[in-house]
Amino acid sequence: MSLQPAPNTRADTKTTPNGLPDGCRDALAAAERLVEAARRRLRGLVERDGRIDAALINRQQFAVHGFAWYATYLEALRQSLAWGERLQADGQLGELESLMLRAGFGGYLAEMAGGIAMSQVEVVRPADLGLSDDEIHAFWTEPVAGLIRDGNTAAVRGRIGELIRDGHFGADGLDDTMVMVRDQFRRFTADHVTPDAHDWHLGDKLIPMDVIERMNELGVFGLTIPEAFGGHGMGKMAMCVVSEELCRGYIGVGSLGTRSEIAAELIMCGGTEAQKQQWLPRIASGEILPTAVFTEPNTGSDLASLRTRAVRDGDVYRITGNKTWI
Repeated sequence: MSLQPAPNTRADTKTTPNGLPDGCRDALAAAERLVEAARRRLRGLVERDGRIDAALINRQQFAVHGFAWYATYLEALRQSLAWGERLQADGQLGELESLMLRAGFGGYLAEMAGGIAMSQVEVVRPADLGLSDDEIHAFWTEPVAGLIRDGNTAAVRGRIGELIRDGHFGADGLDDTMVMVRDQFRRFTADHVTPDAHDWHLGDKLIPMDVIERMNELGVFGLTIPEAFGGHGMGKMAMCVVSEELCRGYIGVGSLGTRSEIAAELIMCGGTEAQKQQWLPRIASGEILPTAVFTEPNTGSDLASLRTRAVRDGDVYRITGNKTWI
């Protein structure tokens, strides 16, 4: 079927002064219905005797992976609207913030309708999730069609560019705690990262250990690890704020913290209690600095296409393969 809005479904997506773009709440509701329908369809493909079956998930890898993307896009829409509503309640939702929300909704909704690029070679579309024609068509409400048409346009993006030209990127809506975290790491970056970052880059130098030790003293590596394992248990928002401020000076510095966060989350979600006790405190203390070893020639970070292999040889694994960088 053609993924086009039904007749007479053009929506007015004009933005009222200092207000939310028209249609966002209704468009979010339509996206929630779409993802919930996909969830039901997918459960029918991966359940056996009322329980999720690993073999069926393996058989439906593309659909399961695609659903994760759709669920993530939906959460992005939810959090974006919640951000806008907080700003509106505080009287901080101006033209720039409203246009950013409009562009974000338009872009995400368009991809949910027409296809989300999961990698360089994989695009998941609603039909891939088992959705029926009626379920797909039901997504095309007036607000969705209007925001897709008028949201993420060249004119909107151009106006955003004009408004951020002076270096002001809009109200962030952070609470007092996150503002304190942001300001602390902005000062750290200005004092210890920015002055030398370009020299590190040009000389292909390692980040100095004294910078890493200062980051450790500030709690970067245990930021999201629960207090029971020696961390600060501050959550994803704190990690985003800290990473953004560190990357403001040098992306290599910012990524050091996110490697620890990702490794810790994997252990928290899938590790045994013994593994948690062994590794999480050592990550939180900075004793261990995890690395990400994905990117390969020709495939980038497309994990499904990686050629590196690990083969058990007695008490060790022998790893063969090429990496672009670590």
